[in-house]
Amino acid sequence: MQGVTTPMPHDDPGPQHTDRDETGDDPGAWQAPAPLDHGAGVGRVLHLDAFAGVAGDMMVAALLDLGVPTAAITGALDVLPVHGYELALAHRTDHGVVATRFLVSVTDPQPHRRYRDIRAMLEASSLPPGVRDRALATFAVLARAEGRVHRMDPEEVHFHEVGAVDAIVDVVAACAGLDWLGARVNAGPLPMSRGFVRAEHGVLPVPAPAVLEILSGVPTVGAAVQGEMVTPTGASLVRANATTFEPWPSMSPVVTGFGAGTRRWPDRPNLLRVVLGDPTAERADESARDPATHQELRCNLDDLSAELVAVLTERLLREGALDAWTSPIGMKKGRPGVMVTALVRSADRERLANVMLAESGSLGVRWSGAERSERPRETVTVETAYGPVPVKVARNDGMAPQAHPELEACRTVAAQHGVPVRVVVASALGAWWATRGT
Repeated sequence: MQGVTTPMPHDDPGPQHTDRDETGDDPGAWQAPAPLDHGAGVGRVLHLDAFAGVAGDMMVAALLDLGVPTAAITGALDVLPVHGYELALAHRTDHGVVATRFLVSVTDPQPHRRYRDIRAMLEASSLPPGVRDRALATFAVLARAEGRVHRMDPEEVHFHEVGAVDAIVDVVAACAGLDWLGARVNAGPLPMSRGFVRAEHGVLPVPAPAVLEILSGVPTVGAAVQGEMVTPTGASLVRANATTFEPWPSMSPVVTGFGAGTRRWPDRPNLLRVVLGDPTAERADESARDPATHQELRCNLDDLSAELVAVLTERLLREGALDAWTSPIGMKKGRPGVMVTALVRSADRERLANVMLAESGSLGVRWSGAERSERPRETVTVETAYGPVPVKVARNDGMAPQAHPELEACRTVAAQHGVPVRVVVASALGAWWATRGT
């Protein structure tokens, strides 16, 4: 990537970028912010504040503006068998806020790709597992939505603009940035604007039909803006990677990044704001203990491989289940089987039940109300001989505190220093008890 003085045609194939406004970028080379370390978001919250909408390029730009190194993005893109494009970065000032733009210039003709072609390419790639899984989940969300809109098998969906090289770049680059951070992703409500937009199939109303399919069950708010603010690619990235949808999570902000879109809105800056923060003590409000706010989903399986059962539980967790687990059971005619159970918020019941049905092939899903009592907890960072490590701490009146070092952070630190993970875990526990455990 390089700084540019003249922006290039780029990015997200969604209709937000068909009316190109290529003015307004600041002259001079793009200046990278202070880089964030790999795993800097582990134990933290990444809030997507999409007050002006979200597109694929905006999310990549915001993550780079936050401090994700450009090498984390280009390193992932370089392993893909996709060619004929150039990348560049620029600054844009919108309503006085300086933000980053992520520009993709397509230099060679690109084929239309079916979902199964993109899925096969990603599955065969040498992308890091976390990046690959996020990208696969994002394109799966897109394919299912397009399939429902066009009444066709998702495997056969032609992505048209969405399948072009710039969208593949956007999705993989955004997923690489999210995976680099390792933070839990929360998304605020997405703005639903009005109007019409021209797409491959003709003139469509805004929000586009695929966007509404993707955002089923996701909080949205109205916006008095003519033009598309949320593109299919942006909506899919949010749906596939956000695990909670709160207007603003309980956290202490640490660093903020802004990603700029192409168009100019009259009533707000066209920016996506991402905020990385340390979670504060979770609210012990009544809703956390209200049985009506949580459900248990269950299905019994006897014909799904262990690998696909693992895929099911991982996807349930990725898409917002509070917990997911398996239990061995005996089924009809003495067949051994497995029961998959997920604890979910009642608002997510229908959506995650559909995930369970789709991934398992089961003919049905059962659910029932579930009560849940939680100890107030917080995440603190302790200094160890191997560097800082986040520790999750649970406290309650009359009970001894419990401390649990974040395992993924311990893995990262252990790999950096060439020591066993258990050594870092023990060091973090010792440091916490020595300084905070009383």
